[in-house]
Amino acid sequence: MSRETNAATNAATNAATNAATNAATSTPTNAGSNAAGAHIVWDWNGTLLHDIDAVIAATNASFAEFGFAPLTLERYRELYVVPVPKFYERLMGRLPTEAEWAVMDEAFHRHYWAAAEDAGLTEGARELLRGWQADGLTQSLLSLAPHEKLVPLVREHGIDVHFLRVDGRVGPSHTSKAGHLVRHMAALEAAGVTARRTVLVGDAVDDATAARHVGAYAVLYTGGSHSRASLESAGVPVVDSLAEAVAMARELAG
Repeated sequence: MSRETNAATNAATNAATNAATNAATSTPTNAGSNAAGAHIVWDWNGTLLHDIDAVIAATNASFAEFGFAPLTLERYRELYVVPVPKFYERLMGRLPTEAEWAVMDEAFHRHYWAAAEDAGLTEGARELLRGWQADGLTQSLLSLAPHEKLVPLVREHGIDVHFLRVDGRVGPSHTSKAGHLVRHMAALEAAGVTARRTVLVGDAVDDATAARHVGAYAVLYTGGSHSRASLESAGVPVVDSLAEAVAMARELAG
C-alpha cells in the first residue's frame, strides 16, 4: 500500500517514467534466476512492511491540517482506495483539484516519513523471503512508494538480497499499480519470470487489479490498508498472514 487523476496526466508521463524506472532500479546479483518457476512479486507498504499504524497517524495528522475528522483504523480500511485521490473523494464528496491534491499528498508524506521510522517488517516476513529463495524460487518487490526512498529502506532491513529486482514509483503519486507492474514484469523477462507463474502478494484491491492486467495471480493480505470485505470484492484469495500468502502462492503458481 502506498499513498499515491487522470488519463492525460498518465499518458504525458509514461515515457519519462519508463526511462527513469529502468535507470533507477536496484537489481541484486545474488538473488538467483528463474527457469519458468513460481515467482512472487511482493508489495511493500502494508505487506512486507508493517506500517499501518504510521499510516493512520499520518492520515489523521494531515487531516487535522485540512479540517477533516480523524479516522479509526476500521473506518480507514472501509474508505481507502487506490488511486488515492478517490479516497479523498469519498471524504470530500468530490475529487480534489490538482492543486489540492499536491498539498494533501505533501502533508501526508511529511507526517508519514516521520511516523514510519519505527515501522518494522511484518511478522515472519524475513524468514519467508529466505525460505522461498532457499527453495530455488524467485521474488521481486514492486511498490508505489517513491523509488528513491524505497530502495534504501529495503537495504536497511537487510532483505534486498532476496529479490531479483526492487522497483518503487517513479512519476506521479496518484497512479495505480497496473502500469508499473507491466514495466516490472518486462524487466524480469530476462530472468525467466512469466506472468502465468507469478503471484502478486499485496494488501490492496489495486494489487489484484494490476495482477489481472498482466495475467498473473494475486493474493491479498488483511494486515494493511483494506478491510477484509473490500479485499474479498476483488475475487482473489484473501489471507490473514504472510505465511498463508506464501502457501497460497505455491498452490497457485507451483
